[in-house]
Amino acid sequence: MEKRSLGFAPKTILSKWSVGLIIAMFVLFFLGSSFTSWLYEGIPSGDTLLADIAARPAIGLTMLTGMASGVASFVTGLLAIIKLKERSLLVYISTVIGAFLTIFLIAEVVTSIK
Repeated sequence: MEKRSLGFAPKTILSKWSVGLIIAMFVLFFLGSSFTSWLYEGIPSGDTLLADIAARPAIGLTMLTGMASGVASFVTGLLAIIKLKERSLLVYISTVIGAFLTIFLIAEVVTSIK
């Protein structure tokens, strides 16, 4: 049985996508949060997600794309770890961050259902 050590950089294409998607998530979140003071300073947020997207589309769509990127990073990282036996520290970190975001989103949906 071959013993594989934990490396730093990802080796497979799927694991590189996972790391790239988590970086994109942070960039999109930073960009979306900077829109609040730069682009939509005097516009209040909506009561619902759809109302917020209608009132401030750049913020809403940027944040939604960032969340989708984080969830996709979790899924691709998990596939790379399980199926392709990826042993990269960056992939583990991106998968854990994506998992926390996914758990947060699930908890938000569950608590909003009344």
